[in-house]
Amino acid sequence: MAAVDLTTHPGHLARRLQQAHYLLWNAMVSEEITSPQFAVLNALVAEPGLDQRTVGERVGLDRSTIAEVVSRLTRRDLVDKVRDPQDGRRWLLRPTAEGARTHKKLTVRTARMNQVFLAPLDAGEQQVFFDLIQRVCDAAEGLRSPQATAAPAVTPS
Repeated sequence: MAAVDLTTHPGHLARRLQQAHYLLWNAMVSEEITSPQFAVLNALVAEPGLDQRTVGERVGLDRSTIAEVVSRLTRRDLVDKVRDPQDGRRWLLRPTAEGARTHKKLTVRTARMNQVFLAPLDAGEQQVFFDLIQRVCDAAEGLRSPQATAAPAVTPS
């Protein structure tokens, strides 16, 4: 059997893209706050008072991952947890003052990192890149839901 061309495998390319992002993130944004942690902090800056499950849905993290991310952000005093007055079983999350400062600082750094990350593409290509990757992510998200038991239709190119 002949070897396959991995440049035609989206999973392989996605992994390489993630590796590049990880290296740039650590070099240009933060070695302490991860990209998923920033995503959670960003969601809470946009909508303070969300519960953990909702934040996880907003940023695309599963239940166990969001729990760990929130735990780390809470230990770092970047996020506060308060009981939901309407439902004492739920915790509502909000950024602390330090969390808001950290978010502001990292937002500037992520903007610079994104410029470097996307530098090989012109503005039009960047928009196409975002449109295509968003479509693939949306479709993949649909595969996670229990209703998505059937394989999606494949259209020939």
